[in-house]
Amino acid sequence: MTVHSGLEHRETALEPALPIIDPHHHLWPRPVISYGPQQLYLIDALLADTTAGHDIRATVHVECSSGYRTTGPQVLRPVGETAWVIGQRRPGRGELAGIVGYADLRLGDRIGAVLDAHQEIAGHAFRGIRTRATWNPSHDVSSAAEDGLLLSSAAGPSLRQLQRRGLLFEVWVYFNQLDDVARVAEDNPDLPIVVDHLGSPLATGAAYRGQRDGVLARWRRSLRRLAGLGNVHLKIGGIGIPSVVDPRLTQAPVTSAALADFWGPEIGFCIDAFGPARCMFESNFPVDAYLCDYVTLWNTYKRVSADLSAFERDALFRTTALTVYGLDLPTSHPEVPA
Repeated sequence: MTVHSGLEHRETALEPALPIIDPHHHLWPRPVISYGPQQLYLIDALLADTTAGHDIRATVHVECSSGYRTTGPQVLRPVGETAWVIGQRRPGRGELAGIVGYADLRLGDRIGAVLDAHQEIAGHAFRGIRTRATWNPSHDVSSAAEDGLLLSSAAGPSLRQLQRRGLLFEVWVYFNQLDDVARVAEDNPDLPIVVDHLGSPLATGAAYRGQRDGVLARWRRSLRRLAGLGNVHLKIGGIGIPSVVDPRLTQAPVTSAALADFWGPEIGFCIDAFGPARCMFESNFPVDAYLCDYVTLWNTYKRVSADLSAFERDALFRTTALTVYGLDLPTSHPEVPA
């Protein structure tokens, strides 16, 4: 992969006193990606980003196949990631306040033992699992799962095990799969579901390159259906995932003003459809470092939301994530008055 990065462009944080919870980032202890100049993203890199100018009060680590156990039953090996992340925490800080782990959705009722193992290690910090269910029929679009995983016969029992434990289900799909997520949400109305990365409207691959209007039209139809389901929340981010980055954005320095201009209508559509109480901005770092640095990314979201009320912005930047993940924040950061 040819790596593009907007990290050569640097900005100062806008509105540095605006409190933020970053509900989606990863830690990588070994080189497994090539999205940005840093192939490793460890706690020191995260802390450098979260203290670079924006008021990041807390973060949520989302599974990325890091730190798995190398021995023991295969189905329990992902529990090693939760243990490893817990070990990265720093006293008195809110980074890694929540953890979304992995358990194989194909396990059915047997997934319960894996969920219990995650909870035994992390306690309340363990908030649920994520499934990377991305699939697309195009040969030049990377798929992480088989077609129909979310609607498989084992998925239903697995999701019920999550619900019994008060955990949430997080899912990453491409825009062509959003209707599958809607079916899951309809079948499990009491299960909190979080859709990652805006539902990933693809911009690369022979079928989608240069077809932004058509992709977005289908994407909007599916998101409207999801927005009608009250148990679904949407993460606004993932705009730096290479398969979502429109090549036009990489022809000049990637500024927050340019990103806000390009993504503003789509982000506005999402906020209007779901409401601020069901949307949350995310960094998706270090993956979105393919496009820009951490400060520039949050500046983009601040620009896009500038015309909203203080209450609406607080939901998008902080309270939706706080509520959805039920985070316990360090006392060093007092709560913002209502």
